[in-house]
Amino acid sequence: MEVPPPGPRSFLCRARRPFPRVFAAGAVATESEALLENEKLPSYVPEPYYPESGWDRLRELFVRDEQQRISKELEHIYRAAASAGIIGWAYGGIPAFIHAKRRYIEQSQAEIYHNRFDAVQSAHRAATRGFIRYGWRWSWRTAMFVTIFK
Repeated sequence: MEVPPPGPRSFLCRARRPFPRVFAAGAVATESEALLENEKLPSYVPEPYYPESGWDRLRELFVRDEQQRISKELEHIYRAAASAGIIGWAYGGIPAFIHAKRRYIEQSQAEIYHNRFDAVQSAHRAATRGFIRYGWRWSWRTAMFVTIFK
């Protein structure tokens, strides 16, 4: 067994390190290695693989399996992005629909229409343009935000 190095002798060093040093890691490591040698995995269980770095884990995210399916993590990211896009479209589009319709009605007071249906249809078209325009702006932004932080 390894002998631990002597601790600091001066008062100032002890004041900076109020807790004693513990050298139990070596004993625990030898015991855990002995336990691992005794417990062998069955032949049908693959050996665990732990990627080395974050880039390796990111690369594994985009690797397809034997049936050419994407990983579950990537599938969850796609679903979260699509859901965020739909929610963002509604969040930005519905208020824009209402605002664009009111604004069109306020600004088109002197315009002449053939009948009431034509007037309502024009207001509805303006509101739909607002819904699509502002809904799209909110949609892609919320989808990107959720995708980045998912």
